[in-house]
Amino acid sequence: MYRVGYLGPKGTFTEMAVNGLFQDNIQSVSYKTIPACIDAVESGDTDLGVVPIENAIEGSVHLTLDYLIHQVPLPIVAEATVPITQHLLVHPSFRGEMKEIEKIYSHTQAIAQCHQFIHQNIPYADLEYTTSTGEAAQVVHSKGGNLAAIGNERAANEYGLTILNSDIHDYPNNHTRFVVLRKKEDPVPIHELKKQGVKTTIMVTLPRDYAGALHQVLSAFSWRKMNLSKIESRPMKTGLGNYFFIIDVDQEYDDVLFSGAKAELQALGCEVSVLGTYPKYMITTREIKS
Repeated sequence: MYRVGYLGPKGTFTEMAVNGLFQDNIQSVSYKTIPACIDAVESGDTDLGVVPIENAIEGSVHLTLDYLIHQVPLPIVAEATVPITQHLLVHPSFRGEMKEIEKIYSHTQAIAQCHQFIHQNIPYADLEYTTSTGEAAQVVHSKGGNLAAIGNERAANEYGLTILNSDIHDYPNNHTRFVVLRKKEDPVPIHELKKQGVKTTIMVTLPRDYAGALHQVLSAFSWRKMNLSKIESRPMKTGLGNYFFIIDVDQEYDDVLFSGAKAELQALGCEVSVLGTYPKYMITTREIKS
């Protein structure tokens, strides 16, 4: 039986990803923060870890990226995209109107995904950030009063909350990508899902900031007709103006195209690291077990 760590507590979207991805022969273990979940994989407390890495509305989850790059470099072994539906949750004892809500609890990404709804309907409510949407639901469950949480239907059911308003995220096509981490790049016990392709994620560090440097990096993939689905710069944390690039390539790592591109980049003085080559999955609501 595999032990799978996830950003908890119960009722988070990460738990939904775990339930949609894996077969029944797992033991899921919740962790309060993303770093704690990643650390558990590194220490061997869990076999796998599932953490969010990108949202369609708010972009990359920088805490995940930076922790994997700067602290615990675990390989990515799978990816799952999950539909995200945010609701405004209140304690069942709440009988007031929405404008009477005094404080809203949720994860920073969830609050950002619902920014316009909050601005237009509850502009005077204080915002309190939590480590997850599940924790936000826990807080409202324990405190009651004129408080609200932003979270999913699963959290509402788990903590006995009432959905005051449904679908409050600002854009309808709201999805989050989650990655599965493992100390060794072995296959994972994925539930019966259809694979949506294979992706390879690499990190490229430029030797110095000079004119045309990024163009040269991209050219190494362009003339080989390797499709890049994402490129993002992140600070090296060594001083202003020092960056590395995270690049997603829509194909499996091989010893021909990738090996050639890597050799070309290294000849330019770049450092190249492969963060993982892994299958992609799409999880629909019906595939998420109750």
